[in-house]
Amino acid sequence: MSRGALQTLSRALRFVAPLRGRVAIKMALLLVSVLPLVLVPWPGKIVIDHVIEGLPVDPAAYPFFIRPFTVWIAGDSAVEILGWTLLAQLVLLVLVGAFGASGRERDEADAWLAGGHDTQTRTENEANAGFSLAGGLLGFLDLRYTMRLTQDLNHHFRSVLFRRLQALPMRAFDEERIGDAVYRVMIDTPSITTACWRILLTPIGAPAAIGTAAAALYLGFGEHPALMWGALAALPIALLATLPFAASLRRRSVESREAGSVTTSTAEEGLAQVLAVQSLGGGGRERRRFDRDSWRSFGAYRAVLRTGMAAFLLGLLPGGALAGWAFLYTIDLVISGALSRGDFLVVFAYFSQTAFAALTLGTLWFELQGAAAGLDRVFWLLDLPSEVDPPGARPLAPIRDGVRYESVAYRHSDGTLAVDGISFSARVGEFVALVGPAGAGKTTLAHLLPRYLEPSAGRILIDGVDAASVSLASLRVQISYVFQETWLFDGSIEDNLRLGAPSASPEQLERALRLARTEEFLTRLPQGLATRIGRSGSQLSVGQRQRLAIARALVRETPILILDEPTSALDPETEQALVASLRESGRGRIVLVIAHRLSTIRSADRILFLDGGRLLEEGTHDQLVARPHGAYRRFLDVKQGAGLDSSTSSPTGGRS
Repeated sequence: MSRGALQTLSRALRFVAPLRGRVAIKMALLLVSVLPLVLVPWPGKIVIDHVIEGLPVDPAAYPFFIRPFTVWIAGDSAVEILGWTLLAQLVLLVLVGAFGASGRERDEADAWLAGGHDTQTRTENEANAGFSLAGGLLGFLDLRYTMRLTQDLNHHFRSVLFRRLQALPMRAFDEERIGDAVYRVMIDTPSITTACWRILLTPIGAPAAIGTAAAALYLGFGEHPALMWGALAALPIALLATLPFAASLRRRSVESREAGSVTTSTAEEGLAQVLAVQSLGGGGRERRRFDRDSWRSFGAYRAVLRTGMAAFLLGLLPGGALAGWAFLYTIDLVISGALSRGDFLVVFAYFSQTAFAALTLGTLWFELQGAAAGLDRVFWLLDLPSEVDPPGARPLAPIRDGVRYESVAYRHSDGTLAVDGISFSARVGEFVALVGPAGAGKTTLAHLLPRYLEPSAGRILIDGVDAASVSLASLRVQISYVFQETWLFDGSIEDNLRLGAPSASPEQLERALRLARTEEFLTRLPQGLATRIGRSGSQLSVGQRQRLAIARALVRETPILILDEPTSALDPETEQALVASLRESGRGRIVLVIAHRLSTIRSADRILFLDGGRLLEEGTHDQLVARPHGAYRRFLDVKQGAGLDSSTSSPTGGRS
């Protein structure tokens, strides 16, 4: 057995701990549902022996759990015995259902949805599994209870994983596909159902079914050790047939899930980038890519099925021989007169119950391999290092003075130096612009302040306190960040505005919208703030989305506001009005802006010019332009010479 699989399954059981009381009730229901299995074959015996063959009823020949009924029908005619037996079977049907002599963990009322032949379409069953050895009222109650318990377990497990994803560092998915994470959250997490229920319930239910059948066989027909040992032989047969394929099944299950996650990622990327695909005429390529990935996922699952079929075929010959031997052995007992024809039905049914229960135990490890593959993928995500507070972290007090970078440096995971030895300060009330060519380190420098990234060297002080020593929650609650890519949700405008401030008053919303200069388009919307904006704000223009994102940040009224290219999609008039509003809103906060447009830059109280990850110059626009050979002056000359900022004034005062 794989040590890794054992560790994975053992870890999965820890997630049952919050539900252990309810799981104990499920175990009790399982044991109760086993008991009616002993009654299943007896009505058939009574009909065969006493209705069809007309043998007299001898209550003493029946075990104690059937004897009261046989006392009741003793001396009745064949028609009356048939009527009473049918009535008893009807009562049995209502109470415990028309169950078979099976030890399988499922309800005969069929609580499973139709599923296809791939991992993904079968997941819904695992996430909502309800099962019972009984049917009828007992089975219905057991099934409903189990289904709710399964859903709660899956919800708990899925929620833990989602919370961990939310706590991962900003760069966690730079090299991973979002579709893969979605697949792990939605498709891999239900593996915990198969794993935990089989581990906890099979070792209880199967031995209980074996013991019950053995006891009933002994009470009804005396000792038949050959039959019992023959039935138990199904266990080693199952083990020997499945163990050689266990590792292969797990490996192929991993491949199937990986192929499914690739398909999910392809679909997610294709839909998210549908405009780019259509504009570039790449629809055919994307369809072919999806067709290829989708077909591979089905092919990978067929490999899982082939492995299961190989194990089945390996056990089929000895299993069939065992069943044939039991059939002939029982027939010999009937021919010799040791058993009646009705007895044959009961004895062979108990043999089948025992054999199926032993088979369930024997295939337990094999059946767990697919679940272990899914759990491995979930635990991989859970084990990724998440953002955590340093030991002894304390809350950051409300910011009053300002921020200071002291010799701050940052290296990417590949060793590239993005920021090198930068020192500067920004006080409350200042409007500071970060300027420089692409790749200068501006965004990296901004990401270090809310600790989306951690400095490789140096430190950042906030009111004299090292930002690395405070709790993340208390730090980020005081910072609003508007990213260069505008992230909006498929909801109303008000829903998006309240994302970071759910309890914001209407006055706060109105002020933020006014400062972000949204009146121009909000007044044209028929439903106002209740207007739904579509996926990623698709119902709005790029500039409208940008202003709405700024308004969302302003609603929080935090002492630090960071904006990455806040006016890149705005016309010059709207940009000037927005910049004026940002200066107005910045009187009681630090506003840190990453910008390329001169009209935005020159409004700043201070400009930090970066290049190659270093801070080359610092000062106001006029101070930096006054340096004839300064880096900032050369940067503006290049931009204007290339016509990259034609809407703004040139350094010499004319229009460029």
